[in-house]
Amino acid sequence: MEPVIQVEGLCKDYRVGFWGRRVPVLRDLRLEVRTGETFGYLGPNGAGKSTTIKLLLGLIQPTAGAGRVLGRPLGDASTRGRIGFLPENPSFYEYLTGQEFLVYCGRLLGVPRGALREQVPVLLTEVGLDRAARQQIRKYSKGMIQRLGLAQALLGDPHLLILDEPMSGLDPVGRKEVRDLILRQRAAGRTVFFSTHILPDVEMICDRVGILVGGRLVRSGSMRTLLGEELESIEVTATSIPAETLASVERLALSPPLVQDDRVMVRLPGETELEIALFMLVGAKSRVLSVVPQRRSLESIFLEASRETQA
Repeated sequence: MEPVIQVEGLCKDYRVGFWGRRVPVLRDLRLEVRTGETFGYLGPNGAGKSTTIKLLLGLIQPTAGAGRVLGRPLGDASTRGRIGFLPENPSFYEYLTGQEFLVYCGRLLGVPRGALREQVPVLLTEVGLDRAARQQIRKYSKGMIQRLGLAQALLGDPHLLILDEPMSGLDPVGRKEVRDLILRQRAAGRTVFFSTHILPDVEMICDRVGILVGGRLVRSGSMRTLLGEELESIEVTATSIPAETLASVERLALSPPLVQDDRVMVRLPGETELEIALFMLVGAKSRVLSVVPQRRSLESIFLEASRETQA
């Protein structure tokens, strides 16, 4: 099956200053997004994420390279009705109500009036705006505007969703609502491509990720491949530890223990050290509260990739 998004050697330079000096923003991007998957596109601010999205949508032209979206060349007009797009920091007609705005967008998209009468209430309910449907957008909060933007991206039942920083500026409740919405789209079989710099959300919802640093894709793969199964450490929390026992456990630890009142947390390098530490703690009649394995996080991979690029 042909990938939904496929780009080869994509580059983009911008001209800046009086003399039109070329500044490379995207360099030799090679990327593939498969049908039905949720792909997280990660990178710090200024890495080139929004530029990539503009290239995929045909809003700007590449300096070099080529690509295909939904089986057609970048910017092909025939794909526009099959793509739902949410820009970063969307700005809508603030004197329209949420319902009027969705009807307006649907008409621009060419959705028949009868279908809009069915779709609009369903989408407003799905994004949690059914009670604010007749309220003017100028009275919406940041989170409500973001959810309205997601609703308009879903108009016309698109095959591909491209979301630019969909969780930007949202509080924890708003982020969870957007996460759940993206998971529902994946369950419905839609392909979702979204950019973000909020790493915990990506770990929870993505099948694969790409990490962009300085205009270059420095990591790409499935969450399992990138994070791996290896333990980085094991955190043990216990109370009522005699001083002699604590000193012995500390010699096994990766770093000095964290002590708060009677509670002590130590980081051990592996399962062998864990067995020895538990034997000593149980023998000293200490109370073990928790044993938590720590695996590689997306944050550590992201920081590692950033440091390698800067070196």
